[in-house]
Amino acid sequence: MKTIVRKYGTALISLIFLTAFLIFWPQKSAQTISTLSYQLSTMLQIIPPIFILLGLFDVWVPREIIIRLMGPGSGFKGGLLGFFLGSAAAGPLYGAFPIVAVLMKKGASFTNILIFISAWSTTKIPMFLFELNALGYRFAVSRLIIDLAGILFIAALMNLLIPQREKDRLYAAAQNR
Repeated sequence: MKTIVRKYGTALISLIFLTAFLIFWPQKSAQTISTLSYQLSTMLQIIPPIFILLGLFDVWVPREIIIRLMGPGSGFKGGLLGFFLGSAAAGPLYGAFPIVAVLMKKGASFTNILIFISAWSTTKIPMFLFELNALGYRFAVSRLIIDLAGILFIAALMNLLIPQREKDRLYAAAQNR
């Protein structure tokens, strides 16, 4: 029983809150159920293709290549690759986390993983192209430069602040998935 609660605790708590919300605010139930249905259908359209591509990536790309390109000794090249992979990715941020688990499993450095997640959440290529068109070159390039500086700073800072034992725990969890 403890294992089930530990594994599905967040979902159970969310379900309890949803039920309480529907009981105390029944006038909002139609809108709530509609929003929940929309979000679930969106996730079901995004998650399966991500997992299919991840399975192929996991099988086709050897660990040695990821270590060479994004591992601890990859330097600037690894950060640049993480930035471009994150910026070129499509979809919401929750789509990045399964990819991060595979990158960790394959030996990508913690800093490059942080750069990848940050780029995924902040610097999308389609968004940059829209900003170029709608807001102008000066704004779009300025935001990109500021974002890049922020991404590098935050990744370096988090790498310094997170203890090595926590990083080791995260990598071990990725290996067991």
